[in-house]
Amino acid sequence: MKRRIRIAILVMGFSGLVAEILLLREFLIVFSGNELCIGVILANWLILEALGCIFPGRLVEKTAHKLELFAEITALFSLSFIVAVFLIRLLKGMLGVSIGESIGFVPMFYSSFLILLPVSILHGALFTVSCRLYAMFSAPVASSAGRVYVYETIGTLVGGIFCTIFLIPFLHTFQAVSWIALLNAVVCLFLLTRREKIDWRKKATTILSSLLLIFSGYLVFGGGADHLHQRSIGAQWKNHNVLHYQNSRYGNICVVENENQYIFFQDGMPTIITPIPDIPAVEEFVHLPLLAHPEPAKILILSAGAGGVINEALKHPSIAMIDYVELDPLLLDLIRKFSTPLTELELNDPKVRIHHMDGRLLLKTTPDRYDLIFIGITEPSNLQANRFFTKEFFRLAQERLNNGGSLVLQLPGSLSLLNDELKNLNSCIYHTLADVFSHIRVIPGDGRNLFLSSDSPHVAEFTLERVIERLDERTITANTLVPWHIEKKLHPGWQEWFTHFIETSSRNINSDFKPLGLFYSLSHWNALYAPSFGRIYTQFEKLNYRTIFLALLFLMSACIVLKRRRKSARMGIPIAIVTTGFAGMIFSLIVIFTFQSVYGYVFSWIGLLVAFFMTGSACGAAWITSLLSRSQKHVGIFIMIELAIIGLAVILPLLLSHPLDAGGHAAFVFKILFLAVSFGCGVLVGAQFPLANKLYLRSDTQLSDTAGQLYACDLLGGWFGGIVGAVVLLPVLGLTGVCVTVALLKVTGVIVTAESLHAFGGKR
Repeated sequence: MKRRIRIAILVMGFSGLVAEILLLREFLIVFSGNELCIGVILANWLILEALGCIFPGRLVEKTAHKLELFAEITALFSLSFIVAVFLIRLLKGMLGVSIGESIGFVPMFYSSFLILLPVSILHGALFTVSCRLYAMFSAPVASSAGRVYVYETIGTLVGGIFCTIFLIPFLHTFQAVSWIALLNAVVCLFLLTRREKIDWRKKATTILSSLLLIFSGYLVFGGGADHLHQRSIGAQWKNHNVLHYQNSRYGNICVVENENQYIFFQDGMPTIITPIPDIPAVEEFVHLPLLAHPEPAKILILSAGAGGVINEALKHPSIAMIDYVELDPLLLDLIRKFSTPLTELELNDPKVRIHHMDGRLLLKTTPDRYDLIFIGITEPSNLQANRFFTKEFFRLAQERLNNGGSLVLQLPGSLSLLNDELKNLNSCIYHTLADVFSHIRVIPGDGRNLFLSSDSPHVAEFTLERVIERLDERTITANTLVPWHIEKKLHPGWQEWFTHFIETSSRNINSDFKPLGLFYSLSHWNALYAPSFGRIYTQFEKLNYRTIFLALLFLMSACIVLKRRRKSARMGIPIAIVTTGFAGMIFSLIVIFTFQSVYGYVFSWIGLLVAFFMTGSACGAAWITSLLSRSQKHVGIFIMIELAIIGLAVILPLLLSHPLDAGGHAAFVFKILFLAVSFGCGVLVGAQFPLANKLYLRSDTQLSDTAGQLYACDLLGGWFGGIVGAVVLLPVLGLTGVCVTVALLKVTGVIVTAESLHAFGGKR
């Protein structure tokens, strides 16, 4: 029986991690690929698992049917997992959000909390039940929790690797979920086949597990998973004609057909329309920059080139080569699958070279230089997009431009709705461009502002007469580029208008590791669709080191005064655990967000990054647990761990801010570095918990109460770090700023803790 229990615990850890990652990926699709939701979802998962450990898990103490209880909770967990995936796909409809529209942070928080509630609570309850089962059949009560934690962590690591290598690339979500349900059904029946007296409870549980086996078997082998998949897609896309829906390692792509028009959505947002695109927008985006150049020959298009942009560029007779880059090869495969005369012409033209790779990596590795570089992404609405609006990227593009070359991009614009958030977004990117390029020409418009940046003055000097002359010389026919339209666009008053438009707005620089462009983009969206929250969210920009320092100074003073007033020498340890939980979540998010900023496809690696962090946490806890029996310097070790976390907060920006976006073997080494950093962060965070329990027990001999209180402190800190860290601290303060915040917070904790431990009279 011991062997069966261990297998069940391994499968529990495996299933939990797979559920967490697959649900996280589904939320990312519905939340428009906004990676900041990762912190919100992880925080909600964490707090709900804790509630499961504390409340439903206590049922195990009141029942003699512990084995049956484990099987029942496992069956309910598997079924709730399937239901959760279906509900996520219905989420936009339930919230009244239109297709192609983003979801704000407030509904993002409460909707993810409610959908995760049954899955996470049930999985958390399994941990408590597993501890009691393990104690019954394998180990004393005192050591059962630690051993269950080790086995669950092994299952977690296997789940992260298996999910990344097999489940995500080869199965859609409902197929993967069905296999997990089938595996859990087999484990339940495996546990229930012990030779012992059979009562009504065991019969009922066996029937429930058998029904789960039959149902999951139908899903896997009878086509049920595919049926659920199609039904959920139909409901998610409100019965539009969905031709194709698929996840790749980079995100989700959906192809919708409407009146012979193909619309290609990436993570729920429209990116390409064929065969008739938005002609006025495409023509302005392509022709004005090309007409500003005396003789463009080589151009680079980064994303969204198919469906009109390439076709318009090819109308210029001087064009000799177009490099077109798409990160996700699945997008181009689907464009070819649902081809139109327009896309056939674009993708098969001999002048067009197609690259399936990251645009930044191409710029870093190519020997080619270009006359114009077009960024097809329209705004820094997430970290993946923000990578193409930063100072680091602009410098990279500058190095790959020929003399007189230009970088071309677009941002949301309006000639009438002039809110502060829109001004800040445009001003931030404008000043980031100005930090790199000598000359910038902005052509405002309703819907989009066109930015031309160059080290040559020609972008600022091109006039109506010159553009019309080149239009005639190149014999270009266009629907919207008629003389009166060009005159309106190029009127010199518009440049003055734009300068006035942004003169009192943000002059902050957008960078890879301080994504203020993303913050302003989200602020603009909230101002339009969630104005009440938007007014609050924009105030977070005022956050700075001085505010944080004063807040922490007040917190430290309040803790010391409260401790002395209550004459409690124990307060410092819970404070240390809260701050460590906060730091642990922040470190995990830093690794995830930095990976996305560098490579742009955390969608496929998030399972490994989370699994390695959790494995490191378990290893840290096991290491300190073994050390406790060999050393009596518990207070000194506790303070050393605190100082080590502070040191890690200082080192992380130095470690992760170096260029890591190399290709070839170096890219593989750097990705392994991310896994190693994630593991190392976990080790330090996990090492403190058993030591805190040991110290706290000096004045409280109730093991379960002590562990429960400290565990609650750890989860509270992690929850707060997930919500505040992802939504506010990382976008506003950036990588360095948030690490400094963690270091200052831990310094505050060390001061309070050191005084408490000194009052303890503990051994040093």
